[in-house]
Amino acid sequence: MKISTTIYPDGLPSPRAGFAAMAVLLTIMMAVLDGTIMNVALPIIAQDQGVSPAHAIWVVTAYQLAIVVSLLPLAALGEAIGFRKVYLSGIVIFGIASFLCAMAPNIEFLTAARVLQGLGGAALMSINGAVMRHIFPQAKLGRAIGWIAMTVSVSAAGGPTIASAILAVASWHWLFLINVPISILAIIVGYFTLPFNAPSRTRFDFISAFLNVLTFGGLISALGNVGTESDPALIGAQFAMAVIAGAFLVRRQLSKDRPMLPLDLLKLPVFACSIGSSICGFCAQMIAFVTLPFYFHDVLGYSATVTGLLMTPWPLATAVAAPVAGRLADKYSPIRLTGLGMMVFAIGLYAITFVPEGGSYAGIIGALALCGVGFGLFQAPNNRLMLTSAPRDRSGGASGMLSTARLTGQSVGAALAAILIGTGGGFELDTIMMVASGAALASALICEGRRHALRTGLIAANV
Repeated sequence: MKISTTIYPDGLPSPRAGFAAMAVLLTIMMAVLDGTIMNVALPIIAQDQGVSPAHAIWVVTAYQLAIVVSLLPLAALGEAIGFRKVYLSGIVIFGIASFLCAMAPNIEFLTAARVLQGLGGAALMSINGAVMRHIFPQAKLGRAIGWIAMTVSVSAAGGPTIASAILAVASWHWLFLINVPISILAIIVGYFTLPFNAPSRTRFDFISAFLNVLTFGGLISALGNVGTESDPALIGAQFAMAVIAGAFLVRRQLSKDRPMLPLDLLKLPVFACSIGSSICGFCAQMIAFVTLPFYFHDVLGYSATVTGLLMTPWPLATAVAAPVAGRLADKYSPIRLTGLGMMVFAIGLYAITFVPEGGSYAGIIGALALCGVGFGLFQAPNNRLMLTSAPRDRSGGASGMLSTARLTGQSVGAALAAILIGTGGGFELDTIMMVASGAALASALICEGRRHALRTGLIAANV
């Protein structure tokens, strides 16, 4: 195999495109799995290391925070030096960090290794959309994004099952060791097939990167503490840090031609609407994801196994619908699909409230499957709009904002879920699902408003 440094203006030739996509999807699978399998392993790790559950939770928190604060800086770095370099470096870092996690002698070393693993994961998640945009022609980009959504959904759904299967026959160390051969395969395939792009050679802005860490690190930490027993003064300080650092970050970005926080892209109405609808949609998704397991287990009295099985139809339905929606977005208007998907999603969320307590599983499964179909119809077309509404040379910033919008929406949703559960005086499913469906409807309204503005000429189409 030979490495071709040719920069293709509209996608790689076949079969190189297929192998490059395989490398990207393999790495996405690893990053998502490592964000989900730890929830199952935490009690075992805490017992093995002789630490409290609160101490062990930092194994998950450190990974998530490292990803959140690194997405935009690494996306900017990808535009500056080339997506290929950042992506391959991310795979190497992720593989090495996985080996260090497996060899960790204590919880402190494991947490530090998880931070490193999160940095590697951020390198992959921040620019996977931009890499896909250079792998496939624009006419097939929707289906490629659909594959990403399918991979994320299947990995998220299968994470707990895979973790349970590994822990049944081996120690928790193997949860990390399995990443090593996958990383090696992805590095080999990616080295020969991942596309080259023309780097901007923009000087990396370390001050903006530091302000970005304070802004998003403070915001996500504060949202994570809302609704818990954390000190209100601490939560207030975290929010204050995020606001102050964010103000300095925005002010600094205004003078940049290629800002790390892509304010230039947010001036594009289609892109800004796609970001707004994504935040609302993922907020609605996370409210349901966080609260429904408690409802099934604590209120209805289902076992943990049954609860897990009842939640499975949602990601499986998304995995089926997302590739179909991606193909449709390549042939028809992706804007119409996003609004339709969010309306179906909102109906599915509200339909959960009509399932009687103690009723059959069929009603729950049907409502959650409808949620999954609606979200799948929305996600791939909306992500396609985000990427294609930005100039090709700014696809790194667009991809970074795509992931940041997802994590921000999920964090807000988790915080709202904690507030709704903690302050209601009881588990009010109707209220919780009304809030979730309201967030989904807000996303649908943004999608429909964007479609109306384009149809009437209020904004110009750049997709």
